Amino acid sequence: MSEKKKVVVGMSGGVDSSVAAWLLKEQGYDVIGVTMQIWQSEDACAVEENGGCCGVSAVEDARRVAETIGIPYYVMNFRNEFRKNVIDYFIDEYRKGRTPNPCIACNRYVKWESLLRRSMEIGADFIATGHYARKEQLPNGRYAVRNSVTAEKDQTYALYNLTQFQLEHTLFPDGAYTKPEIRRIADEAGIPVANKPDSQEICFVSDGDYASYIEENSDYRAVPGNFVDKDGNVLGRHRGIIHYTVGQRRGLDLPMGRRVFVTEVRPETNEVVVGEGQDVFAGRLVCDRLNWMGVPEPAIGEEMRALVKIRYAHRGSMATVRRIDETRAECIFDEPVRAITPGQAAVFYQDDWIAGGGTIL
Repeated sequence: MSEKKKVVVGMSGGVDSSVAAWLLKEQGYDVIGVTMQIWQSEDACAVEENGGCCGVSAVEDARRVAETIGIPYYVMNFRNEFRKNVIDYFIDEYRKGRTPNPCIACNRYVKWESLLRRSMEIGADFIATGHYARKEQLPNGRYAVRNSVTAEKDQTYALYNLTQFQLEHTLFPDGAYTKPEIRRIADEAGIPVANKPDSQEICFVSDGDYASYIEENSDYRAVPGNFVDKDGNVLGRHRGIIHYTVGQRRGLDLPMGRRVFVTEVRPETNEVVVGEGQDVFAGRLVCDRLNWMGVPEPAIGEEMRALVKIRYAHRGSMATVRRIDETRAECIFDEPVRAITPGQAAVFYQDDWIAGGGTIL
């Protein structure tokens, strides 16, 4: 009999990754549980406040789960990788007037690149997570991330940047289940976090105050500037560009007598442009930092039809995607879409799998 395949499961202490580990063990894999130590503070109280996948409670919960299902468990230190590829990137993007997606960066460079490398060094064949996604090898031979069976919890958008090598060595056991099914499996298996609430915020900014986090963790200080309309007329003063993102309505504190929205952030002039609701809609975007997943890299000028998602919660809009040059692609939407936001990802879907994607300029 061939030796069982070894898989390292990234365990956050939540129900999804816990059930992923249980499912893989039930399928006959040699499972090892690992929690990635990514918190930056040595102070236990500060770490605990982070919560999510960064806090001390995550380690304790994951350890209890590993003991319950009978698998070895370790904590691996990824502080430096997380600081460089996630926190520094997060801060730098906001300073540039863009809205980053740290989960995408963490997936690509920490959970997959760093964790996969260390896992293979200890003899693992695969890594696995509790993401609601599926992996499929297409007829063209390429691996692609495919939508999970549940649209409500589908997490494929944040996985568009994975490489072919990473996907080849990845398992997504939860992708075939809905969230209620995952909780039921956990309850029936006696997994102690069966009813643990989901983490909602970015793990290292637990209170959602991104601007304060940036100032506390860098030498950047927000500089007040002008709110302007699209013609450059000054409408009022803002608190600093890191407080704003395209499409934002709340927190502007502008006495306009009507609803207005952020339509653009201009770091070069320290201006925040606001406009009417219709001004937030656009029919075209350009993106760079491209990653082609389910399709081979298109030739310059080549076009394809795709459902394009421009943020995690976006249901997607049909568009024609065209490769502009070596580094960029454009999406021409059939209908205008709301709040195309620089720094977020544009992810191209064909049927229910990811063809590719990039970062919106």
